[in-house]
Amino acid sequence: MAVYGLIPARLESSRLPRKLLLRETGKPLIQHTWEAVRSSSCIDEVIVATDSPEIASVVREFGGRAEMTGEHPSGTDRIAEVVRRCGTDAEVVVNVQGDEPEISPADLDYLVGMLRDAPRTEMATLATPIDDPLILSDPACVKVVRAADGRSLYFSRAPIPHARDGLPEDWMRNDHVAMESPWLLHLGVYAYRREFLLAFTEWPPGRLEQLEKLEQLRVLEAGASIQVGIVRQASVGIDTRDDYARFVARMVDG
Repeated sequence: MAVYGLIPARLESSRLPRKLLLRETGKPLIQHTWEAVRSSSCIDEVIVATDSPEIASVVREFGGRAEMTGEHPSGTDRIAEVVRRCGTDAEVVVNVQGDEPEISPADLDYLVGMLRDAPRTEMATLATPIDDPLILSDPACVKVVRAADGRSLYFSRAPIPHARDGLPEDWMRNDHVAMESPWLLHLGVYAYRREFLLAFTEWPPGRLEQLEKLEQLRVLEAGASIQVGIVRQASVGIDTRDDYARFVARMVDG
């Protein structure tokens, strides 16, 4: 099964402009993400998909493959352009955001394995238990509810499921059941079968997607399914200057 790892990469960011080219660790941030994806034992080819000649040049300088794209409303649309043009032999496509330098290669292997082990599964993603009430209530942190077989039931910026009796923080204090938490933080990494990815990006946004601003809801509204795997720890994405400073400190300490 040929597996491509695609990293959509934009130069500008509203909260931390030009973050993918920051190099206080001695390497640009995009290189850290590329190296993590390349370390997955299941991924055969890694491509950075970008509309920035500057990012493309930097990627090629450190030995990576970069493909230029047009402008797109989302990273998913950006990688679909590259897959349509350059990934004709790909069976599975893994989508990792460029600002995820500490993404676990083992988690990527697990993600790909969900599609390998379930031939009828067309799309998969990851989640991790929530043990912090602040994360549960933060609309920037997307939550997911899944069925007993791992299929996603809904994604939301709201704290779902709602606890009618008692407070979530009371339940979260029970450390011995932490991995059975009904509250799951969605991690923005995906694996798709190639043809499903190309079809999905042609579908019009649905009403739920437009309300929540979550494109994975387009899949659920259309009647397709997303398998959700559970991992013990979320990787830390880089959104702000403070996020990047902490990442640099971890690299130095490590």
